[in-house]
Amino acid sequence: MCRFNIIMGLAVAGIICFFAVQEFMADPVYFSGLFLSGLTRGSIYALIALGYTMVYGIIELINFAHGEIYMIGAMTSLIVASVLGLWGWNEAVIAILAVVFAVVYSCAYGFTVEKIAYKPLRNAPRLSALISAIGMSLFLQNYVMLAQTPEFLPYKSLIPDFAFWEPYAHIITSVELTIIVTTVIIMVQLGMLIKFTRMGKAMRATAQDKVMSALVGINVNNVISTTFVIGSATAAIGGVLIACHVGQINFYIGFLAGLKAFIAAVLGGIGSVPGAVLGSLVLGISESYFTGYFRSEYEDVFAFAILVIILIFRPSGILGRHDTQKV
Repeated sequence: MCRFNIIMGLAVAGIICFFAVQEFMADPVYFSGLFLSGLTRGSIYALIALGYTMVYGIIELINFAHGEIYMIGAMTSLIVASVLGLWGWNEAVIAILAVVFAVVYSCAYGFTVEKIAYKPLRNAPRLSALISAIGMSLFLQNYVMLAQTPEFLPYKSLIPDFAFWEPYAHIITSVELTIIVTTVIIMVQLGMLIKFTRMGKAMRATAQDKVMSALVGINVNNVISTTFVIGSATAAIGGVLIACHVGQINFYIGFLAGLKAFIAAVLGGIGSVPGAVLGSLVLGISESYFTGYFRSEYEDVFAFAILVIILIFRPSGILGRHDTQKV
């Protein structure tokens, strides 16, 4: 079976490479534009997928309410930016404060969700925690819908057009550049936090064995809460960035984005931070080329088809490990 999977993977990769070279030779400008668009989309998926994969790596829970944290970050930034704009504040100050409030508010929600919906069920069967996650997701969706509006809201971009980037704006816009650069910076900082800091070491220890971590003095509850807070912060930044890119938001944007990020995390290897980033970029670029060369109406179908294929041929993902259990 393993040899068959390798042969099938190589065959699919060969077909994709042949198609890619053919299309690039036919229209390199259009092909490159789709690549950059997919890179932008994949960067947003990565910011959300990090929360999924970090939480799963620590407590083996799929936090389906994570997409709503992303949506709450975007909504919070819109409210803050609108209020400060009415007061006539400087645009740069508005942008900074909108991002700060979005991150703080989303982190508070992520922390609260973990304490209310997941901590009481930590020793319960996984199905109970999964149902709780889905219920929290629906609750947050309807809460924001009732508190705000079910309609789409226009979102004025907080990112200006950079003067120094004007000669290249026809290739990639200032907003897309900001999304990619911000994602890279966050990935590097998160990697350093996990690898070099005391909290990062505690996270890795907790992911390996929560009981032994507690015995050697690690506050497991604090580590889990911190993981939810970090994931919520990255999701909030992703929400603000995608709102600047798209120009409109509503209460439902977190649901589909959360599912796509979950697919990306599974594709890269759920529980693996590099895998979440790689899976997000692969999914984003693949979707971009699919919508560019085929039909955009089936974009979501394509994403879920990738999930089914991965679960069939490589359930552990690209960088995930298949752990065998000893009897």
